Amino acid sequence: MPEFALVEKSDHITTVTINRPDRLNALHPPANIELGEIFDDFAADDDAWVAIITGAGRGFSAGNDLRFQAEGGKRSAVPRGFGGLTSRFDMTKPVIAAVNGVAMGGGFEIALACDLIVAARSARFALPEPKVGLAALAGGLQRLPRAIGPKRALHMILTGRHVGAEEGLQLGFVNEVVDDEALAARARALAEEICACAPLSIRASKDVVYQSLSIDSLETSMNTPYESVKALMKSEDFVEGPKAFAEKRAPNWKGR
Repeated sequence: MPEFALVEKSDHITTVTINRPDRLNALHPPANIELGEIFDDFAADDDAWVAIITGAGRGFSAGNDLRFQAEGGKRSAVPRGFGGLTSRFDMTKPVIAAVNGVAMGGGFEIALACDLIVAARSARFALPEPKVGLAALAGGLQRLPRAIGPKRALHMILTGRHVGAEEGLQLGFVNEVVDDEALAARARALAEEICACAPLSIRASKDVVYQSLSIDSLETSMNTPYESVKALMKSEDFVEGPKAFAEKRAPNWKGR
């Protein structure tokens, strides 16, 4: 059983709740390693199509557990990165961040490593590492400029200022803002909307989007032989979709 997170699986959706509320879900190496194993399991589970990550209690994640570090806690390698996600570059399945309360430092970096961010109105985002002599080296310095542009990203990074959910929506790194009490239901509904689509179509679409960002030429990107697209075109679902449409019925996706 996980020690630092709660995991719920139902209807092709895996919900991961960071569960260190006494430390505002700040993460230490054991928690990061555990979350890496949880997302390894999600990636390998053929019945799991979409993941949601959120936080227990008053916050999403306050980032790195500096108290653990200051108390002499042992530092360990976390090969999958902060929250098991920030150094994971082979995740083809979509992951939704349902951000409640603070998402600071590494907590914000976890959210940025997800594909979609749904934020409660109480959500607050920041990369305040320079205020404590650190830097956002778990992807924040790379992902935030890609999401909102270097000037707006540097305004946050160089000041460590807090950004609310509505401003995050305006800047472009938040997809939706909802009332706090509606956060879990909206994230779940969004995951269900994704699950209504063919899983391999979703994975191929995500894969092509991210790979194309590193390809300068549109022509080259469109003519690249993506393995995920090859898998889609060989799948049972590739036949099932048009067949269901012609028969005027809901498709029976199998993810293969």
